[in-house]
Amino acid sequence: MGEPKYPLLSKDGEAIIGGIFAMHSKETLPSFEFTQNPQLLSCSSVNLPDFRLAQIMIFTIEEINRSKMLLPNVSIGYRIYDTCSSRMSSMSATMGLMNGPEFPGGDRCNGQSPIHAIIGETESSATVILSRTTGPFKIPVISHTASCECLSNRKDHPSFFRTISSDYHQSTALVYIVKHFGWSWVGAVNSDNDYGNYGMAIFLDKAQKEGICVEYSVKFYRTEPEKLKKVIDTVKKSTAKVIVAFVSFIEMGLLIDQLSVQNITGLQIIGVEGWITSRSLFSQNSFNVMAGTLGFALRKINFEGFSDYVIKAFWETAFPCLQNSSHYAVNCSRYQDLLTLKDYNEDVPEQRYSSHVYKAVYAVAHSLHNLLKCKEQEGCAKDLTIQPQQVVEALKKVNFTVKFGDHVWFDNTGAAVAHYEVVNWQQDWIDGSFQFKSVGYYDASLPPDQRFVVNNENIIWAGGQKPISVCSESCPPGTRKAAQKGRPVCCYDCIPCADGEISNETDSTNCKQCPGEYWSNAEKNKCVLKAVEFLSFAEVMGKVLVVFSLFGVGLTVLVALLFYSKKDTPIVKANNSELSFLLLFSLTLCFLCSLTFIGQPNEWSCMLRHTAFGITFVLCISCVLGKTLVVLMAFKSTLPGSNVMKWFGPAQQRLSVLAFALIQVLICVLWLTISPPFPNKNMNYYKEKIILECSLGSTICFWAVLGYIGLLAVMCFVLAFLARTLPDNFNEAKFITFSMLIFCAVWIAFIPAYVSSPGKFTVAVEIFAILASSFGLLFCIFAPKCYIILLKPEQNTKQHMMGKTSKTC
Repeated sequence: MGEPKYPLLSKDGEAIIGGIFAMHSKETLPSFEFTQNPQLLSCSSVNLPDFRLAQIMIFTIEEINRSKMLLPNVSIGYRIYDTCSSRMSSMSATMGLMNGPEFPGGDRCNGQSPIHAIIGETESSATVILSRTTGPFKIPVISHTASCECLSNRKDHPSFFRTISSDYHQSTALVYIVKHFGWSWVGAVNSDNDYGNYGMAIFLDKAQKEGICVEYSVKFYRTEPEKLKKVIDTVKKSTAKVIVAFVSFIEMGLLIDQLSVQNITGLQIIGVEGWITSRSLFSQNSFNVMAGTLGFALRKINFEGFSDYVIKAFWETAFPCLQNSSHYAVNCSRYQDLLTLKDYNEDVPEQRYSSHVYKAVYAVAHSLHNLLKCKEQEGCAKDLTIQPQQVVEALKKVNFTVKFGDHVWFDNTGAAVAHYEVVNWQQDWIDGSFQFKSVGYYDASLPPDQRFVVNNENIIWAGGQKPISVCSESCPPGTRKAAQKGRPVCCYDCIPCADGEISNETDSTNCKQCPGEYWSNAEKNKCVLKAVEFLSFAEVMGKVLVVFSLFGVGLTVLVALLFYSKKDTPIVKANNSELSFLLLFSLTLCFLCSLTFIGQPNEWSCMLRHTAFGITFVLCISCVLGKTLVVLMAFKSTLPGSNVMKWFGPAQQRLSVLAFALIQVLICVLWLTISPPFPNKNMNYYKEKIILECSLGSTICFWAVLGYIGLLAVMCFVLAFLARTLPDNFNEAKFITFSMLIFCAVWIAFIPAYVSSPGKFTVAVEIFAILASSFGLLFCIFAPKCYIILLKPEQNTKQHMMGKTSKTC
């Protein structure tokens, strides 16, 4: 068995607090020849930050020992070991604290721990080893810097506490800062140890939930130069302008060195409390790479008198080689390199972990104060034996405020509440000095929307301006994001919204459908009222149809005036002049009814246009049918013994026209009673506009109206066709036949055109059919007569007509 390892700094007391700090950073292994007892490990290269933490621990203990209120008659001692940043020395120090440097006689230990609590370690991985080793013996461990979330597991670490918060909060804060600055495409580097792996795992999980994409996530350990090279290669190839570095202090130093060698600049580094305020990382070369770095640091608290203590009182009272009060044998060669710091205290104001050691010592003192039932006047019950397990339970209940205002208590995981400063690496342009500029804070005790505050104006950015780190540029309003196949969700294409859909937000994932009467504008970022379409008097097509309609009316009136002026001539008297004038009147109404189809539909115009159309056309066809019957009856009456005209005289002709028209009137009344036509907004045919139209109401009635007109037209056509061979001078049946042929052709063609025509063209087709059939009747029936009246007056005589008839017979 080798020589026992003695603490580097120690002092006896009635209560002992252990300390484990990496006061040196290099360890030299002895020669293991197995021919003599193993020699102690030798350490070199002073680690100033941890040495200051050992000093603040002693400073705090001395402060408590002077207190009249806390443990008034109990002195606290300490045993502080140096781990030399080595797991082997750390384990040796742990065993030394648990057992004491000297073993008791006999085969068994006395079962009594020589210490009441241990403060340490500095790194999370080493603290995990410490906690697992001391855990079975219920010795409380209070760490000042071990922030790994893995230590929150009370099953694995039941007696572990820490005055620093868990990295769960720091990882959450990293997500806050990345999201705050709008960075959705970042790189991630972490130490391949408990601190880096657990912290980065939490960050990656939370970043994914917040829509932040990580282009790469790489890790390395301080003893793995090949992995570090791969990390550098990955960073060089990446497109992300922001790197989240969840690494320990030593790994960060190696990373900065390689970034400097490769001259990789312009990247925005986001750091963690493990290295962000390490002044030893500052140099002109490193600043070229790290300028503008942002990160989270612990608050900086200065203790009154500590700066003087580290250059005077400490060396006089606590340093072994300048005074001989130590209980253990002193090998002063171990302390030579520490003596070089005797007159140096410039780094003291920058120490950010000191307050955590300070609070840890006070937490132990308050626990002992409660267990020993101390009272200010009466003192403490020194006869009580305190077991480490009791200290563990007492630590769970501590609740006090230290002199600089911080409230100290431990949550159910044994951690403290998270509170970080946001610091920015800056250089003073006047004197060229480097500094950590505080630009904000993160306080986990506040509501989520108040936890993170940062002053953007005070930040100096890498590259001189705030970097933009996105995989794809933001999609403007009017577009939506479409993920790129096989790539993270932050990599997407901007797809324009479809017609009738909009997105009025940046980076919209979906386009919204516009409401029924609205349509998307050209930019697809706003719903506007749809254009309303109907056949109006103002548009060209409406004006053309109005002109033709009025032309038909005028022409019909001229024919009527001509016929009236020649009413006593044979050609006008032929086939009942009354029916001719009634036909001209009905044709005038047919031309005029087409005007009711033009203009914005309303309730009255919809009812009027269809009923007027149906009645006027039936009146017109009834007159033509009456004239056809007159031709047939007149021919029949010329046969010997026939008196048919006696039963189909003028009175019967008028009555037949009235009867045919009355049937249509009844159909229209029934239509208007059951389900009349009504104005309707048709939004189905065109998506981008509304068609104002007259809905038919009852389609059965509509087709009944058309069907009745068609029935009369067919009857008229058949009768006129049968009468086409009658004598020419007494016969206009062939003109009626031709007019009915045109009429039927127009309306047969109307049906498919009406059904297939969109919007206002449906109305235009209907008006065209009305005008075409009306002009057909007007020209076919009346044009021949007008020709004779105006151009062949010599044929407009009874003798000519009778003579021609006789000749034809």
